[in-house]
Amino acid sequence: MVENRYTLDFEKPIMELEHKIEELKGLTAEEGLDLTEEISSLQSRLKKLEKDILSHLTPWQKVQLARHPNRPKSLDLTELIFDDFLILHGDRLYSDDQAIVGGLARIEEEKLVFIGHQKGKSIKENLVRNFGMAHPEGYRKAQRLMNLAEKFNRPVLTFIDTPGAYPGIEAEERGQAEAIAANLERMSQLRVPILAIIIGEGGSGGALGIGVGDKVLMLENAIYSVISPEGCAAILWKNQEKVEEAARALRLTPPDLLNLKLIDETIPEPVGGAHRNVEQTALNIKKAIIKHLKELKRLSPEQLVKKRYEKYRQMGEFRRG
Repeated sequence: MVENRYTLDFEKPIMELEHKIEELKGLTAEEGLDLTEEISSLQSRLKKLEKDILSHLTPWQKVQLARHPNRPKSLDLTELIFDDFLILHGDRLYSDDQAIVGGLARIEEEKLVFIGHQKGKSIKENLVRNFGMAHPEGYRKAQRLMNLAEKFNRPVLTFIDTPGAYPGIEAEERGQAEAIAANLERMSQLRVPILAIIIGEGGSGGALGIGVGDKVLMLENAIYSVISPEGCAAILWKNQEKVEEAARALRLTPPDLLNLKLIDETIPEPVGGAHRNVEQTALNIKKAIIKHLKELKRLSPEQLVKKRYEKYRQMGEFRRG
């Protein structure tokens, strides 16, 4: 349990009960009292409460979990998943975008190239990381890493966690749309396996810029959408009170995305979300990475490109009613 952490409204009853349990455990240690029965009773209540609250989260509540300030960021997870990681900097054209990190990594005996969005843990760090919203140089850095992966025949692993690409004037002046489009084209043709994992927010073109994969996975409480619920509510209803309705309509949670065949698998999170047990979250992701890379490496470069093309051509089917 993380102390003094940010708490969402629907988490508060759970947190209060956890604090009561910790208080009783403290009394047991300090006063030598036997409170085993009381603690056991509260723990049973806690499990039931967690199940009642966390098993019935609305899409908007899942949006809040995906954005939770204590949710593990890309570098938190890589520290636990990778056995070696050499970070590489810069796009060799303009600068080093801190909203995207990447480099050469190793998981057990598997060597790969990693690319991921990086949010900050504090206001100061978020200003440096631009809240995970990449500029064009971030996407060009990502493409440089993709080219390295193909050159050295290493799989590409991406972690997606962004509200979207940075929409500022300076980003547009430096070719934001072109940089993302170039990445979409490059990833569609890359002759090595690509595994993309949405670990938090998967926002619009900002997510797609490193998100064209042979397999696209999502953490259980992550979201993936063409627009944020707030943006959708503003455009459709011009009313921010409609964000919950917008979140439902956008079908941005893993069950809906699996049904629409926009993702391939959901990675389970610990009860209450990834921020409740970062180590277990990282272990779950690591198992999924090893499993899918093993499967993808059986395919030839020609098969990878062909199957990737077919995968994305099949998206967006609809029926006339």
